This record gives sequence, C-alpha cells and structure tokens, in this order.
Amino acid sequence: MNKTMNSAALKKARSSGFLRRVMQQTFSGWGAKIGLAWVGLLLILAVFSPFLANSMPLLASQDGHLQAPVLRYLNVEDIVVLAAFFIFIVLLLTPLRQSLKTLLLVFLMAIVGVTIVSKQFVVEQQNIVYEDFRHQLKNYDWYLMPPVPYAPRDYLRDVRSLPLQAPLVDKQHIHWMGTEENGGDVLSRMIHASRIALGIGFLATGIAMVIGVILGGLMGYFSGIVDILGMRLVEIFESIPTLFLLLTFVAFFGRSIYIMMIIIGLTSWSGYARYIRAEFLRLRKQDFVQATIASGLPLRSILFRHMLPNGVAPLLVAASFGVASAILAEATLSFLGLGLVDSPSWGQMLNQAVKSSMFNWWMAVFPGGAIFMTVFAYNLMGEALRDAIDPQLDKA
Repeated sequence: MNKTMNSAALKKARSSGFLRRVMQQTFSGWGAKIGLAWVGLLLILAVFSPFLANSMPLLASQDGHLQAPVLRYLNVEDIVVLAAFFIFIVLLLTPLRQSLKTLLLVFLMAIVGVTIVSKQFVVEQQNIVYEDFRHQLKNYDWYLMPPVPYAPRDYLRDVRSLPLQAPLVDKQHIHWMGTEENGGDVLSRMIHASRIALGIGFLATGIAMVIGVILGGLMGYFSGIVDILGMRLVEIFESIPTLFLLLTFVAFFGRSIYIMMIIIGLTSWSGYARYIRAEFLRLRKQDFVQATIASGLPLRSILFRHMLPNGVAPLLVAASFGVASAILAEATLSFLGLGLVDSPSWGQMLNQAVKSSMFNWWMAVFPGGAIFMTVFAYNLMGEALRDAIDPQLDKA
C-alpha cells in the first residue's frame, strides 16, 4: 500500500517538475515574455471592457444613495466572461489544479451553469440612449467614470465630436485615438474589439485541435485502411475554401460570431490531423508504446496519455499559427464589410480607413497594429513553447 502511494507521489512530482521546467524555459526569453504580456493585456481588456470604456458611471451617488449604473446594464455575454475569468482564477487556487482534466470539466460545468442562469434572469437592454447618462451626471452628488468615458456604440450625437476626427484635436472631449466614421470613440471600440479577437482565436482553434488530434491520432496509430480513409477525408476538407464558405453562411444565416468560430474550427482541423498522424506513425513502433499495449492499457490512455505528449511539439507551433489565422479570417470578413454589425472589430475599423475619400491614418494604424501584435505574440509564444518541449532542441 505504501509502495503504491509512494509511486503515485513520485509520478506526480515528476509531472509537476516537467511542467515547471517547460514553463520556465518557454518564458525565459524576451520574445515569449513580450507575447505573453500582450496577450495578457488583451485578456484584461476583453474581460473588463465594460468597466474600462463606457458612457455610464462606474459609481454614482444621488441624494445619498449609492448606485452602479454599469452593473445594471451588463448583458449575458459580459456576465459569462467575467464569471469565466474569476471561476478559472479560483479553480487554479484549489487542489483541482493538480488534475487538468478535472479542472477543465469543473470549469466547463460552471460556465454552462452561469450561462443558463444568466439567460433566465438577465434582461438585456436593446436600445440604450447614452445621451441620457450624460444629462443625468449633473443630478449626481458625485460620480466615478471609466478611464475611457465613451461606450463603443455611443456615437456622441449630443456633443460636438465630429466623425473621423484625428486624435487629441478636440480639447473639450478628448479622444486619445480619434473617432470613427459615425463619431464613436476609436479607443473604446479597440478595447471592446479585443474580446472578439481573443474569443474567435481560442474557440475556433480549440475546435480544430480537438477534431485534428482525435482523427490524426487514430490515423497514425492504426495505419492501414483507417489511415487511407482518414487522409481522403483530410483532402476533402482541405479543398474547402474557408473564406468562401464563411461568405456563404453570412449571406444565408446572417452575421454571427459563433457561426464564424464553428466554421473556422470545422474547416481548419486537417493541418493538425496531419501533424499528429505523422508523429504517431513515428511513435507507434517505439518500445514505450509497445509496453503500454502489452500492459493492456485502454486505447485512449495509449493515444492521449503516452503518445500525444511525445508528439505534441509540432502541434503547438501549428496552434499558434491557427489562432493567428482565425483572427485574420474574422478581420478579413469585417474588412470586406461582412463582419458583425453592432459589435466593433479591428477589421471593421480597417474597412473604415480605406472607404473614406481621405486617408485617416489613425483608423489604419491602431487596429492594424493590434492585429499585427496579436498574431506576432501568438507566434512568439508558440515557437518558444516548441523549443522548450522538443527534447532534440534542449541544450541543457
């Protein structure tokens, strides 16, 4: 009994030591640190965007009664994103962090529960008149505004902010990144657009990776007829033009960010399947795999517990490029004028930069720079993680 417990403890210590070493090596260089800092900044902006850029006061006092107008107007998406962030932080501080599978399962169940409850009890405001909030400010005893006092859909009809106004031109109403073609504040829209960029990148790539790892692992492990049929399926999906499929769905089913995520995920898994297939074909005859088969372990344990960690290095680099490609696909649709209508996105702002008769540099530099930095950050972290995991590149 004690021998079994000691063996389990030693195995956990080795696993923890390996993960710690990989993380230390990954973020030991400046490139990965810069990439992590940028993605972390985008994550904070995406989670807390209603509290960073809004036309409503964060806190206000009227006749001695404390109010929080921002909280009253949070929608279901805002509540789910905030809940997901804090639930994940709490779970990382509990013993559940020792088991990745249990951690993810509890996290997903909690998010589903929060979503269902929010759908039942949260009444979303369809038409918010932001001018009323500005008129109400004079009736408060005191109030605290967000750092950027403009909502992304607040087009400032009641103030003298002109459309396509350059940064810092109007001294009365300061717009640090200028205004867009409808008069909205560009910085506010940049902050709220970070949620779309991160969401479509992570979710679309996650869908593609799950499908690609499962099918690619089966093809590489079984080979033979399974590999032949799987490769024909891969070739079929690789022949589907993702952009034209997105355009078709947008034309028939409307503009939905969730449809974009699903389509990008379902059409981009073939590259991950090829990587995993090649790695599993290399690993399937090695001694440690044959030992697991002789030990009678189930197929899922052989594939995903023993073979996948030894062949995951190429997949990580492909995943970093996949996240970047998903972000670019959404930006391309928005640039073509086929993206989301109400929600701001970086590609939508780039489209406004080229549509006007004059070149408005701030509408091109800021969203274009954000797209470049996000894609570059994912690539930097993917390369660093590959170097840390691949034993052939370990110089220690």
